Amino acid sequence: MKEERAYWLAWSQITGVGGLLLKRLQQHFGTLAEAWDAPISVLGEVEGFGGKLLVKVTEARSRSNPTELLAKHLQQNPNFWTPADPDYPRLLLEIPSPPPLLYYSGKFDPQENLGIKPLVGIVGTRQPTEHGKRWTKKISTTLAKHGFTVVSGMAAGIDTSAHIGCMQGGSRTIAVLGTGVDVVYPPSNRKLYEEIQQQGLILSEYPVGTRPDRGNFPARNRIVAGLCRAVLVMEAPQRSGALITARLASEFGRDVFALPSSPDNIQAQGCLQLINRGAYSIEGEEYLLEMLGTIPELDQDVQMSLFDQPSPPVNLSPELEKVYSAIASETLPFDLIIEKAGMEAGAVSAALLQLELAGLVSQLPGMRYQRA
Repeated sequence: MKEERAYWLAWSQITGVGGLLLKRLQQHFGTLAEAWDAPISVLGEVEGFGGKLLVKVTEARSRSNPTELLAKHLQQNPNFWTPADPDYPRLLLEIPSPPPLLYYSGKFDPQENLGIKPLVGIVGTRQPTEHGKRWTKKISTTLAKHGFTVVSGMAAGIDTSAHIGCMQGGSRTIAVLGTGVDVVYPPSNRKLYEEIQQQGLILSEYPVGTRPDRGNFPARNRIVAGLCRAVLVMEAPQRSGALITARLASEFGRDVFALPSSPDNIQAQGCLQLINRGAYSIEGEEYLLEMLGTIPELDQDVQMSLFDQPSPPVNLSPELEKVYSAIASETLPFDLIIEKAGMEAGAVSAALLQLELAGLVSQLPGMRYQRA
């Protein structure tokens, strides 16, 4: 039997083939092993596989043996997951471009990967004020004491305060790096890196030895957003990577929160923008815990495959079934339901009303919907 993870590795080594195209391949062929053996003419039927990319695929397939490639890769990178592995984080499978390879170092918790233990992302500026640092530690410690795992990027500033506060609260924390899992960046966070390795988990989509590169850090933001049920922006100026994380979180159907501050605080003007655009305002610890408590639990049926979705109830019309399936097990905003269902706004609105009346869907503040 072909080892599917070997084909995730082989495909990911082809320049121009990323998470989005791999997801299309999987949907088209069922497995990446089948895609690897498919005729070039058939591969050309998949959106995104044009002439130049097909030439690269032909060259890669002629010189690469996926099984041998995996064996060699494991010598330097023994710890990584692919979407074919049962321990691959479940929520990452929902985003448009899940990382084909997710390397890890430290101790992973299967309950986090399955979504049983909720993850909350905390992000912000590398140059926070004392107000931002104090509230970040306060919030992350509170979340830790109430059973949440805090995810951040181990950057200087807000990220560092979030990781420290979470560990001080007695919980695990997860750092998502823009380098290999063996590279400490910034170097000043060496001690923090070692503590996270002992008490939590370090993740990256880049193989060991990967040095810091400016382009890697915005890309890692989608992993932070994708892993979490909610993202908190504690302090961020108008041009900040934290705002990219917040935008991605919103696109992925995650809740976004921002810490308000004085308009005079340049380092927090991005947070005010987020609140103006609909992000929840962090009005205190108890308020935040109450809001996070409205996030529905994922279906934890251990018999359910990571790739399976709950079946819709019988006797639904095709339109209702489309909308119901689009919501799946995650809370989604109205706009994203329209996109996933591929229907007009009016038709989606009418379908949601019928599903609410049938007791199958419930509406949350901010035009967000979840399965009842």
